Amino acid sequence: MKDRIILHCDLNNFFASVSLLFNPTLKKLPVAVCGDTENRHGIVLAKNEIAKAYGVKTAEAVFEAKTKCPELVILPPAYDKYKEYSQKAFKIYERYTDLIEPFGIDECWLDVTGSTLLFGDGEKMANRIRNDIKKELGITISVGVSFNKVFAKLGSDMKKPDAVTVISRENFKEKIWSLPASDLLFVGKKTAEKLKSCGINTIGDISCCDDVTLTRLLGKNGVELKIYALGEDTSPVSPENKESKPKSIGKSTTEAHDFASNDEVWKAFLKFAQSISDTLRQKQLFASGVQVHIRTSSLAVREFSRTFNFTTNSSLTIAKLGFKLFCENYTFGEPLRSVGLRVINLKEEEIFIQQNLFGEESEYSENDPVEDCVYELRKKFGKSGIKRGTTVD
Repeated sequence: MKDRIILHCDLNNFFASVSLLFNPTLKKLPVAVCGDTENRHGIVLAKNEIAKAYGVKTAEAVFEAKTKCPELVILPPAYDKYKEYSQKAFKIYERYTDLIEPFGIDECWLDVTGSTLLFGDGEKMANRIRNDIKKELGITISVGVSFNKVFAKLGSDMKKPDAVTVISRENFKEKIWSLPASDLLFVGKKTAEKLKSCGINTIGDISCCDDVTLTRLLGKNGVELKIYALGEDTSPVSPENKESKPKSIGKSTTEAHDFASNDEVWKAFLKFAQSISDTLRQKQLFASGVQVHIRTSSLAVREFSRTFNFTTNSSLTIAKLGFKLFCENYTFGEPLRSVGLRVINLKEEEIFIQQNLFGEESEYSENDPVEDCVYELRKKFGKSGIKRGTTVD
């Protein structure tokens, strides 16, 4: 069977590149797009190549970036422009295929297997797209070309900016097996540390490791990583459509002051849960799990999650379950810079709570009729039409 031709298109330094289009006098200076430092969103969202050369990194605090590069120019994010240019890039991709799967605002996978008669092989199409983006949008793109999605993504990361990298079935072992394990898609920092603890340092090491060891370290995800490393990823490029259902729904916030007590977190969770509940109801979905995200004042990040044997779209239930999970895992050793709440394991059907002998879980369902009325009122009169009293400042 003939191999697929998959492209992964990654717009280089996207936020910074688009912002510089509207600030051309700054192009030769180190520039970073950052959140609002006055409202404590002072994190680097993107940087240009000049700032990158100073060691400025995405997601680090602005003061850290300024320490590395005192001349760093800070620009505020321009989300409307980013959305506009993302859509323009998408229109360019559509000239080559209708099989396009977004991977964030600045990245996409394209399956161009059926387009070779019109545009040539994968490398030729990648270079055509690269030139189209540069000529029409004034920004650059890196494109990975391969026979599966994982290697295409790896290719776009290997050479930046403004480049095309081909990883074929013939050269992938030579080209990628010596790379760090952390370069492989879905190998984050913690996963890389677990692998390293067993002497698994490279992508090639993952491919050679036995399934028992990988399962012991990472569960079923360990074997999945081995499949990726061996070039056996067969996941399709799945175009997004209006009917597609989200895999999770969440909200988070960074306030003007640190969260210093459980009461403050509870109020935040109530606000988050109301918005999450509205979205679940709009999409006719139910959650069977919650995830809590926190960032401490020292910028350490922690996440906790839990699934349950029923589903819900109730804001109060979501808030209670999230808050219970938070209290079990955090006792305010230090204040929190930000908190977030997310529902996971979304399902299209409602699974009811199985009552135990003492009825302890009834608290999670007794408010459902009230919640239904609240949703209808918010839908009719707007989100500010009705609120919980405890969330009003």
